[in-house]
Amino acid sequence: MNADKLRREYRAHSGHLLEQNVSLNPFEQFEKWFADAIAAKLDLPDAMTLATATPQAVPSARMVVLRGFDAKGFCFYTDYGSQKGKELAENPNAALVFYWRELDRQVRSTGIIEKMTSEESDAYFASRPVESQLAVQTERQSLVISGREHLTEGFQQAEQTYAAEAIPRPPHWGGYRLVPNLFEFWQGCPSRLHDRLSYTLQPDGTWKMTRLSP
Repeated sequence: MNADKLRREYRAHSGHLLEQNVSLNPFEQFEKWFADAIAAKLDLPDAMTLATATPQAVPSARMVVLRGFDAKGFCFYTDYGSQKGKELAENPNAALVFYWRELDRQVRSTGIIEKMTSEESDAYFASRPVESQLAVQTERQSLVISGREHLTEGFQQAEQTYAAEAIPRPPHWGGYRLVPNLFEFWQGCPSRLHDRLSYTLQPDGTWKMTRLSP
């Protein structure tokens, strides 16, 4: 298959990404674009690629779900013993990418990952649907298993175990927060003359904005 046949033109749906029209704070600018993605009723606007690496700089990436963001950073939850959890324990440098195709927009951010507090993880776990809580009790992410029946049997056993009691958050599962030191906002434009604005964290805690060539 010739993938080049999938080529399409970019449209700059909301106009050009200009310095005078964006926030000087990248978190505020992300909040605006995220709200636009939700208002446009896009599928999975909270989906993001998380890239991690081993201490030897061997990378890996996967899709995860944004579960909150504020001036501290971007939050997600997973098994601490998963591949990404193990890599983050040894190398906390990571990157996130959001891509909203229908808006021709992309946001990427790099930074340092830190574990969220037990209280934060407990509160989020308690807010999850019961089926999601049971699933965390059922499996250990990234482990080799014998077959799908291993999952279904484990889920049924968890249902029986916690039929009459609250489901506790297991100690192997919890939240992470990416604390950014760089943002890049990309707006697709006609003729591939895309707009790219980068925000870099400065030693005094402010952000420096620069325009990058597409």
